[in-house]
Amino acid sequence: MQIGELAVAFVLSAAIGLEREIKQKAAGLRTYTIVGFGSALFLLISKYGFTDVLEQGRVVLDPSRVAAQIVSGLGFIGGGIIFVKRDVVRGLTTAASIWLTAAVGTAAGAGLPILAVLATAAYFVIAFGFPPLARIAATSTPQLHIRYLDGQGLLRDLLARITASGFHVAEINTRREAGSSVEVSVQLSGRGDLHSVITELSDLPGVLAVGNRPAAEPY
Repeated sequence: MQIGELAVAFVLSAAIGLEREIKQKAAGLRTYTIVGFGSALFLLISKYGFTDVLEQGRVVLDPSRVAAQIVSGLGFIGGGIIFVKRDVVRGLTTAASIWLTAAVGTAAGAGLPILAVLATAAYFVIAFGFPPLARIAATSTPQLHIRYLDGQGLLRDLLARITASGFHVAEINTRREAGSSVEVSVQLSGRGDLHSVITELSDLPGVLAVGNRPAAEPY
Protein backbone atom coordinates (compact mmCIF):
# COMPACT_ATOMS: atom_id res chain seq x y z
CA MET A 1 0.00 0.00 0.00
CA GLN A 2 2.73 2.46 0.95
CA ILE A 3 4.74 1.67 -2.16
CA GLY A 4 1.66 2.15 -4.35
CA GLU A 5 0.94 5.55 -2.83
CA LEU A 6 4.55 6.55 -3.37
CA ALA A 7 4.38 5.40 -6.99
CA VAL A 8 1.21 7.41 -7.64
CA ALA A 9 2.89 10.54 -6.27
CA PHE A 10 5.92 9.90 -8.49
CA VAL A 11 3.87 9.53 -11.68
CA LEU A 12 1.51 12.44 -11.07
CA SER A 13 4.29 14.81 -10.01
CA ALA A 14 6.28 13.85 -13.10
CA ALA A 15 3.24 14.53 -15.28
CA ILE A 16 2.90 18.05 -13.88
CA GLY A 17 6.64 18.63 -14.21
CA LEU A 18 6.58 17.45 -17.81
CA GLU A 19 3.97 20.07 -18.66
CA ARG A 20 6.20 22.73 -17.06
CA GLU A 21 9.21 21.40 -18.99
CA ILE A 22 7.35 21.55 -22.29
CA LYS A 23 6.55 25.20 -21.56
CA GLN A 24 10.25 25.72 -20.72
CA LYS A 25 9.75 27.10 -17.23
CA ALA A 26 12.58 27.45 -14.73
CA ALA A 27 11.17 24.71 -12.48
CA GLY A 28 10.71 21.72 -14.73
CA LEU A 29 10.41 17.96 -14.81
CA ARG A 30 13.02 17.03 -12.19
CA THR A 31 12.13 19.74 -9.68
CA TYR A 32 8.40 19.02 -9.68
CA THR A 33 8.91 15.27 -9.47
CA ILE A 34 11.35 15.51 -6.56
CA VAL A 35 9.11 17.88 -4.59
CA GLY A 36 5.94 15.85 -5.15
CA PHE A 37 7.69 12.57 -4.42
CA GLY A 38 9.33 13.96 -1.28
CA SER A 39 6.02 15.32 -0.02
CA ALA A 40 4.43 11.89 -0.32
CA LEU A 41 7.36 10.32 1.51
CA PHE A 42 7.11 12.80 4.39
CA LEU A 43 3.38 12.14 4.76
CA LEU A 44 3.85 8.36 4.70
CA ILE A 45 6.51 8.73 7.38
CA SER A 46 4.05 10.64 9.57
CA LYS A 47 1.33 8.01 8.99
CA TYR A 48 3.28 4.78 9.38
CA GLY A 49 6.72 5.55 10.75
CA PHE A 50 6.08 5.76 14.50
CA THR A 51 3.89 2.78 15.36
CA ASP A 52 6.72 1.20 17.40
CA VAL A 53 6.62 4.00 20.00
CA LEU A 54 2.85 4.47 20.23
CA GLU A 55 0.47 2.47 22.38
CA GLN A 56 -2.94 1.31 21.23
CA GLY A 57 -5.75 3.51 22.47
CA ARG A 58 -3.68 6.35 23.89
CA VAL A 59 -0.96 8.75 22.76
CA VAL A 60 2.19 8.52 24.84
CA LEU A 61 4.15 10.94 22.66
CA ASP A 62 4.00 12.38 19.17
CA PRO A 63 7.30 11.79 17.37
CA SER A 64 5.76 12.92 14.07
CA ARG A 65 6.29 16.49 15.30
CA VAL A 66 9.99 16.00 14.63
CA ALA A 67 9.28 15.15 10.99
CA ALA A 68 7.12 18.26 10.69
CA GLN A 69 9.93 20.43 12.01
CA ILE A 70 12.35 18.89 9.53
CA VAL A 71 10.02 19.76 6.64
CA SER A 72 9.70 23.40 7.69
CA GLY A 73 13.35 23.75 8.66
CA LEU A 74 14.59 22.59 5.27
CA GLY A 75 12.87 25.60 3.71
CA PHE A 76 15.63 27.85 5.01
CA ILE A 77 18.31 25.76 3.33
CA GLY A 78 16.40 25.67 0.06
CA GLY A 79 15.88 29.42 0.14
CA GLY A 80 19.62 29.94 0.53
CA ILE A 81 20.44 27.77 -2.48
CA ILE A 82 17.94 29.20 -4.96
CA PHE A 83 18.88 32.52 -6.52
CA VAL A 84 18.12 34.56 -9.62
CA LYS A 85 20.74 36.10 -11.87
CA ARG A 86 19.72 38.08 -14.94
CA ASP A 87 16.27 36.46 -15.06
CA VAL A 88 17.82 32.97 -14.78
CA VAL A 89 16.67 30.91 -11.80
CA ARG A 90 19.33 28.58 -10.43
CA GLY A 91 19.43 25.98 -7.69
CA LEU A 92 15.83 24.76 -7.83
CA THR A 93 16.67 21.12 -8.45
CA THR A 94 19.51 21.20 -5.91
CA ALA A 95 17.17 22.60 -3.24
CA ALA A 96 14.55 19.98 -4.07
CA SER A 97 17.20 17.24 -3.89
CA ILE A 98 18.26 18.37 -0.41
CA TRP A 99 14.63 18.35 0.65
CA LEU A 100 14.15 14.79 -0.68
CA THR A 101 17.35 13.67 1.04
CA ALA A 102 15.89 14.91 4.32
CA ALA A 103 12.81 12.80 3.63
CA VAL A 104 14.97 9.75 2.95
CA GLY A 105 16.86 10.26 6.19
CA THR A 106 13.62 10.73 8.10
CA ALA A 107 12.20 7.52 6.63
CA ALA A 108 15.29 5.57 7.60
CA GLY A 109 15.22 6.97 11.13
CA ALA A 110 11.49 6.24 11.47
CA GLY A 111 11.97 2.55 10.70
CA LEU A 112 10.82 2.61 7.08
CA PRO A 113 13.95 1.36 5.29
CA ILE A 114 12.09 0.05 2.24
CA LEU A 115 10.59 3.47 1.54
CA ALA A 116 14.00 5.10 2.09
CA VAL A 117 15.67 2.76 -0.41
CA LEU A 118 12.89 3.15 -2.99
CA ALA A 119 12.98 6.93 -2.67
CA THR A 120 16.74 6.96 -3.18
CA ALA A 121 16.40 4.75 -6.27
CA ALA A 122 13.64 7.02 -7.59
CA TYR A 123 15.91 10.03 -7.12
CA PHE A 124 18.56 8.51 -9.38
CA VAL A 125 15.87 7.76 -11.97
CA ILE A 126 14.88 11.44 -11.83
CA ALA A 127 18.46 12.74 -11.90
CA PHE A 128 19.79 10.57 -14.72
CA GLY A 129 16.73 9.38 -16.62
CA PHE A 130 14.67 12.55 -16.84
CA PRO A 131 17.13 14.98 -18.53
CA PRO A 132 16.94 13.15 -21.91
CA LEU A 133 13.14 13.13 -21.61
CA ALA A 134 13.16 16.84 -20.77
CA ARG A 135 15.31 17.60 -23.83
CA ILE A 136 12.88 15.69 -26.04
CA ALA A 137 9.94 17.58 -24.54
CA ALA A 138 11.67 20.92 -25.01
CA THR A 139 12.35 20.36 -28.72
CA SER A 140 8.80 21.32 -29.70
CA THR A 141 9.45 25.06 -30.07
CA PRO A 142 12.62 25.97 -28.17
CA GLN A 143 13.22 29.70 -28.22
CA LEU A 144 15.59 32.12 -26.57
CA HIS A 145 15.07 35.81 -25.83
CA ILE A 146 18.33 37.66 -25.20
CA ARG A 147 18.83 41.31 -24.30
CA TYR A 148 22.36 42.64 -24.61
CA LEU A 149 24.35 45.85 -25.00
CA ASP A 150 24.75 46.98 -28.58
CA GLY A 151 28.08 47.81 -30.18
CA GLN A 152 30.17 45.09 -28.51
CA GLY A 153 29.95 42.41 -31.19
CA LEU A 154 28.06 40.07 -28.87
CA LEU A 155 25.61 38.58 -31.35
CA ARG A 156 28.26 36.51 -33.15
CA ASP A 157 29.54 35.11 -29.85
CA LEU A 158 26.01 34.35 -28.68
CA LEU A 159 25.14 32.43 -31.83
CA ALA A 160 28.44 30.52 -31.71
CA ARG A 161 27.78 29.36 -28.16
CA ILE A 162 24.21 28.37 -29.00
CA THR A 163 25.27 26.21 -31.94
CA ALA A 164 28.14 24.69 -29.95
CA SER A 165 25.63 23.47 -27.36
CA GLY A 166 23.82 21.20 -29.82
CA PHE A 167 21.19 23.57 -31.19
CA HIS A 168 20.71 24.92 -34.69
CA VAL A 169 19.51 28.47 -35.25
CA ALA A 170 16.32 28.35 -37.32
CA GLU A 171 15.27 32.02 -37.17
CA ILE A 172 16.47 35.29 -35.65
CA ASN A 173 14.47 38.45 -34.93
CA THR A 174 16.09 41.54 -33.46
CA ARG A 175 14.51 44.59 -31.88
CA ARG A 176 16.38 47.67 -30.76
CA GLU A 177 15.23 48.97 -27.38
CA ALA A 178 15.49 52.37 -25.77
CA GLY A 179 19.05 53.23 -24.89
CA SER A 180 21.88 51.08 -26.16
CA SER A 181 20.40 47.59 -25.77
CA VAL A 182 19.09 45.10 -28.32
CA GLU A 183 16.67 42.22 -27.80
CA VAL A 184 17.03 39.22 -30.08
CA SER A 185 14.62 36.29 -30.34
CA VAL A 186 16.27 33.08 -31.54
CA GLN A 187 14.16 30.16 -32.76
CA LEU A 188 16.06 26.92 -32.21
CA SER A 189 16.02 23.34 -33.42
CA GLY A 190 17.94 20.34 -32.15
CA ARG A 191 18.28 18.60 -28.80
CA GLY A 192 20.64 20.67 -26.70
CA ASP A 193 20.09 21.49 -23.04
CA LEU A 194 18.17 24.75 -23.06
CA HIS A 195 18.66 25.53 -19.37
CA SER A 196 22.44 25.07 -19.66
CA VAL A 197 22.54 27.41 -22.64
CA ILE A 198 20.58 30.06 -20.74
CA THR A 199 22.97 29.80 -17.80
CA GLU A 200 26.04 30.02 -20.02
CA LEU A 201 24.80 32.99 -22.02
CA SER A 202 23.71 34.90 -18.93
CA ASP A 203 27.30 34.87 -17.64
CA LEU A 204 28.68 36.67 -20.71
CA PRO A 205 29.75 40.31 -20.15
CA GLY A 206 27.33 42.69 -21.83
CA VAL A 207 24.36 40.31 -21.66
CA LEU A 208 21.56 41.94 -19.69
CA ALA A 209 18.95 39.16 -19.65
CA VAL A 210 18.41 35.69 -21.08
CA GLY A 211 15.21 33.64 -20.94
CA ASN A 212 12.90 31.34 -22.84
CA ARG A 213 10.09 33.89 -22.92
CA PRO A 214 9.81 37.61 -23.63
CA ALA A 215 10.21 39.89 -20.62
CA ALA A 216 6.53 40.91 -20.82
CA GLU A 217 5.25 37.33 -20.69
CA PRO A 218 4.07 36.14 -17.25
CA TYR A 219 5.92 33.30 -15.57
